[in-house]
Amino acid sequence: MTAAPTPRTVSPAELTQRLTEDPELMVVDVRTPGEFETTHIRGSYNVPLDLLTEHTADLAERLHDHVVLVCQSGARASKACSALHEAGFVTVDVLEGGIAAYQAAGGTVVGRGSRWAMDRQVRMTAGSLVLLGTLAGQLLHPRLGLLAGAIGAGLTYSALSDSCAMASVLSKMPWNRTAPDPSLAALFEQPLTPTA
Repeated sequence: MTAAPTPRTVSPAELTQRLTEDPELMVVDVRTPGEFETTHIRGSYNVPLDLLTEHTADLAERLHDHVVLVCQSGARASKACSALHEAGFVTVDVLEGGIAAYQAAGGTVVGRGSRWAMDRQVRMTAGSLVLLGTLAGQLLHPRLGLLAGAIGAGLTYSALSDSCAMASVLSKMPWNRTAPDPSLAALFEQPLTPTA
C-alpha cells in the first residue's frame, strides 16, 4: 500500500491571486456548516469533511483541475486531499494555514460573524470544564478535580494526534448546523456565496 502524496499547498497570497485570475477556480471549504456560515471565502462551496469522506468518489466526479481545499488551519483540508487522492483525483491544492492564515494575510472573507469559530468554542468549553472541575474539587470533593486533568489529557492527545474529539462533538450541536445533513448534489446546486 503506497502512502498518500504530500498535499500541494498554496499560500494565502497565491490563492488571492488565483481567485482574481482563474474564473474556473473552485474553492471547497471542508469545515462544518456553522464555521462556514461564520466566515468563508466568497464563492466557496461548503462540503464538510465528514460528507466529503463519505462521498469522495461522487465529489471527485464533480471537480475539475482548478480546486483548492480550505479549512480552519489546514489539517482537515489535508485529510480531505488525501481522501480525494485515494479516489484517484490528484489535481487538488490545500490552502496553507487555512482560512485563519488567509484572513491574517488580508484575504477577503464574508460571513455573518454571529457564530463563534470552532476553535473558540473548543477553548470556551475546555476552559469552562477545567474551571468547573477545579472549583468542584476544592468545594465539593477532591476527586471532582480530576475533571481538569482529564480535559488536560484530552487536549494533549488532541495536539499530538492533530484531531479534536471535542470539536467533533461541538460540530453536531444545533447551533453549528445550518441544514439537516445536506446531500452532495444539494451542496453543488447552491448558488455561489452572496456578496454580503
